[in-house]
Amino acid sequence: MRDWNPALYLQFEAERTRPAAELAARIQHPAAQHISDLGCGPGNSTALLRKAFPHSSVTGVDNSPAMLDKARAALPDCQFESADIAHWQPTVKQDVIYANASLQWLGDHPSLFPHLAAQLAEGGVLAVQMPDNWQEPTHTLMRQVAFELGQPDSGREELLPAQQYYDLLAQAGCTVDIWRTTYFHVMPSAQAIIEWLSSTGLRPYLAKLDDIQQQAFLARYHTLLQQAYPRQHDGNVLMLFPRLFIVARKTKA
Repeated sequence: MRDWNPALYLQFEAERTRPAAELAARIQHPAAQHISDLGCGPGNSTALLRKAFPHSSVTGVDNSPAMLDKARAALPDCQFESADIAHWQPTVKQDVIYANASLQWLGDHPSLFPHLAAQLAEGGVLAVQMPDNWQEPTHTLMRQVAFELGQPDSGREELLPAQQYYDLLAQAGCTVDIWRTTYFHVMPSAQAIIEWLSSTGLRPYLAKLDDIQQQAFLARYHTLLQQAYPRQHDGNVLMLFPRLFIVARKTKA
């Protein structure tokens, strides 16, 4: 798959950063010294952590060279490293592990979440936000179009039930706070929804297609989105975007 596009991702920076900021605000660890931002992308979430913990060591982790270049340029006082976060293991236990809109791209969550909890120092916090929009029209229609055109699915998995994440982390020695928020993003058109998703959810589908196939996929997807997201009184459309939040504190080994 082609590398991520930081400029396209940041086209909706305010909307993408809002849940990141709300997640960061729920981290209660004033003495945190070692902080990692898993799937840091272009650094917009890392900047929130740098502001919240100005005297801590903050490291952004990602596997996209383009995203890491953008993040390093924006935040020269933070550290950035290239790594596969599915197998990431820091050299020291972390006081805060922050993962905003990144872990949904990884499989085997029953193993991943205990692994991340094991990287926490005593009293450390794992803060996670994941899109929970698998059953929203934005994503059901992607799968429908792929099926209609005889194209393979994205390979992304649906999130586990919230109760299962709770148990995984509780069994790993954490106290767990978990909640779900649905954002109603005001978008000017169905085409704007496509532009949003072109840098995220649509990438695995489009990466497997040539230019002509991509045009056919997007044309059909656009038609279905217009039906699923009717215009509001002012001409805008509302894109519902549920997100799952988890804040887990390590209380025992």
